[in-house]
Amino acid sequence: MPERWSSGTSAGRIVAVATDARMIALGFRKYARADRIFALEPLLGEERGDGRRTKVWVEGVTDPIIASRTERAILHDMGQEAATDASLVDEALDLASRLAQAAEVGRVDLNDLGRRARRLLAATTVPE
Repeated sequence: MPERWSSGTSAGRIVAVATDARMIALGFRKYARADRIFALEPLLGEERGDGRRTKVWVEGVTDPIIASRTERAILHDMGQEAATDASLVDEALDLASRLAQAAEVGRVDLNDLGRRARRLLAATTVPE
């Protein structure tokens, strides 16, 4: 891990503190300084959705900020090397979320689903 980092886990939260002061986009015009973010927690179940993906704890702010971006995308922007595939993971999570929502209302577009799944697989498959 780079020298500008300290990290760990606590109560299901990802704890990773950057030591530089760059601004990190949380989505919907919300930003936080990288060196002030001290914990990220993915939202699960009914808490998640409609632009709600991650709780972001920021030094000096009493309550967590609700980000529309995933914890991996935020970590990637903070410089966390382990999150370099965040965009691919975000796309897979978006696909799963859309499929779940469409299935609930009985409107699954199999052509679109197949196209997106093939694109994701192509991006992750090692050529033979």
